[in-house]
Amino acid sequence: MKKNIRSIFQVAAVFIGTIVGAGLASGQEITQFFSTYGYVSFWGILICGLIYIVISSIIVSISLKYKLSSYTEFITLVSPGFFGIITDIFTSFFLISGAAIILAGSGALLHQYFGISKWIGILLMSIISLYTLLKDTKGLIAINSFIVPALTTIIITIFVLYLVFYKDMISASYIKQIPSYKINIIPAQWFFSTLLYAGFNMLCCSGVLVPISEEIKRKRVLITGVIIGSLGLTLLCYLINIMLLLNIPQIFKYEIPLLYITNRFGRLMQILLLCVIWFEMFSTEVSDIYSVGKTLEKKFNISYKKAVFIILMVALPISQIGFRNLIKVLYPGFGAISLIFLVQCIIFYRKTTKKQN
Repeated sequence: MKKNIRSIFQVAAVFIGTIVGAGLASGQEITQFFSTYGYVSFWGILICGLIYIVISSIIVSISLKYKLSSYTEFITLVSPGFFGIITDIFTSFFLISGAAIILAGSGALLHQYFGISKWIGILLMSIISLYTLLKDTKGLIAINSFIVPALTTIIITIFVLYLVFYKDMISASYIKQIPSYKINIIPAQWFFSTLLYAGFNMLCCSGVLVPISEEIKRKRVLITGVIIGSLGLTLLCYLINIMLLLNIPQIFKYEIPLLYITNRFGRLMQILLLCVIWFEMFSTEVSDIYSVGKTLEKKFNISYKKAVFIILMVALPISQIGFRNLIKVLYPGFGAISLIFLVQCIIFYRKTTKKQN
């Protein structure tokens, strides 16, 4: 029983750690995908949480049923044919580029706030990631078991401080009046933004959910873990969203909106938030390389450790292309592919379930 409870919370921590990343921890992703739509953003976050629960449960069920061990096997099974090949290639490219972006971001973050060389930040992230990755799945679980509670503690602390010092500003009636700051090109654009964000995260998360399902093998433990992870993530997003909405439109000027909010609570809180953002970068870096490493191991019959070294060697030069250039090319295309793939997952799961019945 104790072992099951521990495993459930480990799965929840890995799930949260894989999705969060620096974008969510900094408040930037919540700002772009949700807060800019005003009060309706709360509905978007709730729908996103429900999608996480449904799709994660489907990924776990399919992985266990067909004894899958990598996202490539999962994609090939759910989407055989040309689109599956495109999805597989794009996912691998995206995860490697994501690892490269994080290396660049780590260097930029430490350079911007501590004045040290960017290369020190890049090498530090590379070395610590490599050390963790060589421990395989145990390393992935260990770092998220530490980072996720730290993230949760910091976000809740910032929110409580905001409640204490700015309680007069926080009211449901005021938040309801906050308008959308995004030009709605299509009707209910907030809903499409929610689907795009959820789909994008779920396809990335499959790279971790599939191999961890093979490792743990207990369906009830895995699904309970992803449900707790989804609920925890939804709560964190709600807290961040409340603070962001109360600071619109000022937050649009900053790359790290949550840092602007934390600024009023002193330098210590700022440094703690920056540490959490860096560790979330680290968590995502490990998750991305782990996902591709497991795929290369199965696909090309090379050792997992060798695969990890290859990915890092490829990611280092890509990190010099620049954050914005990579994001402009990758995010829109990957978002569209991930949405189509999620629909295919649901169709495949329903078909296989009906056949059993």
